[in-house]
Amino acid sequence: MDSIQAQPARIESLTTVGLPEKEVKGWLRDEPQKTGRYSADCKAFAAFWKKTSALIGRLQPPSSRQQRERRAAAAILEIARESRVRFLRAHADTIYDALTAKRTRFVRLEELMAAAAKLLPGLLPSDDEIGDEKGLPQGKKTGLEIDQGLFVSALLRSEQSGRHLCHAMLLPRPEAHDMLPKFIKLGTAQFPGASIVRRGKAAIITFENPRFLNAEDQTTLAGMETCVDLALLDPQVEIAVLRGGSVEHPKYKDRRVFGSGINLTHLYHGRIPYLWYLTRDMGYVNKLYRGLARPDGPPPDEFGGGGIEKPFIAAVETFAIGGHCQVLLAVDYVLAEKTAFMTLPARKEGIIPGAANMRLPRALGDRLARQAIQYERRLECDSPEGRMICDEIVEPGGMDEAIERVVGGLTSSGVVSAASNRRAFRIAQEPLDMFRNYFAVYAREQAYCHFSPALIDNLEKYWNAQSRRP
Repeated sequence: MDSIQAQPARIESLTTVGLPEKEVKGWLRDEPQKTGRYSADCKAFAAFWKKTSALIGRLQPPSSRQQRERRAAAAILEIARESRVRFLRAHADTIYDALTAKRTRFVRLEELMAAAAKLLPGLLPSDDEIGDEKGLPQGKKTGLEIDQGLFVSALLRSEQSGRHLCHAMLLPRPEAHDMLPKFIKLGTAQFPGASIVRRGKAAIITFENPRFLNAEDQTTLAGMETCVDLALLDPQVEIAVLRGGSVEHPKYKDRRVFGSGINLTHLYHGRIPYLWYLTRDMGYVNKLYRGLARPDGPPPDEFGGGGIEKPFIAAVETFAIGGHCQVLLAVDYVLAEKTAFMTLPARKEGIIPGAANMRLPRALGDRLARQAIQYERRLECDSPEGRMICDEIVEPGGMDEAIERVVGGLTSSGVVSAASNRRAFRIAQEPLDMFRNYFAVYAREQAYCHFSPALIDNLEKYWNAQSRRP
């Protein structure tokens, strides 16, 4: 950082909103510039972050800040953020080992964030700080959760911590273990946002958010991941099918819709936390692609990594937009209605479409993938480009029969080789370290996208989100 004398504009921008000049200069002077021993750095950096919080605390609450105060808060947070990146570059593995008893315990992302916030106050936003912004529209939030993205990014760029974290997110959710005996007995389970039914050798998993065209949001995520876990854990299930349920929208009333991606209305109204993106893609979507890991073994793609994986089929009716199009890139076989279509409107949403930037070029090639992601190119399922993702086109009204036929064909001689072939494809196309390195970048970039003013502008311009009821 430049000396205090070299940054009068920065000092002026903070003092013009009423912050005491002496306190601002003292805060800037105390920013640690170098790292050394972990214990000493913890004290020095924590003291700086405490002063950061005190400085921000002198401003109006987030919901009451005017434009100048919002800019001042953002400048303070960014300076503190630079110091956190410096600290994490030196000590990410040490922190992770402290949180996981030197990688002898697996801790999911959600729990890891809360534990890290308590271990090192100031490194991450506390539950209280996040709670203070609960209920605020996305555009009014200060971006505290960006620090979570920087933390996860630092962990994932480390081979030892990153692999262990990926492994943790591939373990079954505790709810799935608790529910498994009942599901094995009854063959059906219902959760917010998703359901699962066993039919013969297949498990049918249904996206269910009918009011929002089966969009995904904070209310649907745990239920969908639990359904995927149950399908993989149930020994009677050999194959799983993903399908959209019927929706309420007048244009598609009572039709099955595979899904419309992230719930943009909830996003605009601040109801989707940043961690949602990582929990989704490192959780159930990666389980579709890699299966479940075992707590007593290595990750699925390593030597001896015997996880649980089964083939997944996607049955696309009407459309697969955004995140639901991303899902198609993680499954083994895609059935699609003749009139269905796929889009990845990430540019209009202002976010990164999960792992699509990594996976879509393998299906379409680089140029078509860029057109789909950066220029919203619509892909008709029954087109030469669409058929590079969709394996089979089905006439409208014929999906039930097609699912039964494909499931029967894939399970008629057992599916033992299916898992082996999946692993063989995967190790050549996307080994775990490739996934880990991609999400190290994604975690950081998506955090900034999630709190970008451009996201709000896009949602208002293209989605009319300000007039929609969450």
